[in-house]
Amino acid sequence: VQLQASGGGLVLPGGSLRLSCVASGSVWSINVMAWYRQVPGNQRELVASNTNNGGTRYAGSIKGRFSISRDNYKNIMWLQMNNLQPDDTAVYYCNAATHDGFTASDYWGQGTLVTVSS
Repeated sequence: VQLQASGGGLVLPGGSLRLSCVASGSVWSINVMAWYRQVPGNQRELVASNTNNGGTRYAGSIKGRFSISRDNYKNIMWLQMNNLQPDDTAVYYCNAATHDGFTASDYWGQGTLVTVSS
């Protein structure tokens, strides 16, 4: 599975951005797609996840401000981020957890930088 993330950039506090992640390759094996973020010096943390049956999970710090969605036919995942705050500044990574019937694997996109600053 290959993942291509895009949509990051510089935004003012209170602003919005929408991140996109396009999956290709063995997409049939994907069970869960998710967004993580990482600030230099910190561990990568889960932001939001979305299962194949539409179940979602959000980190407490972004609940009510971010929304994850997927188009399973087009193999695209989005993260709508509203009311962005400086603490949301990070590199955002898309992730796919797969299982091909034999092996479970994790795949990562290249990351897209989100900077929230005035």
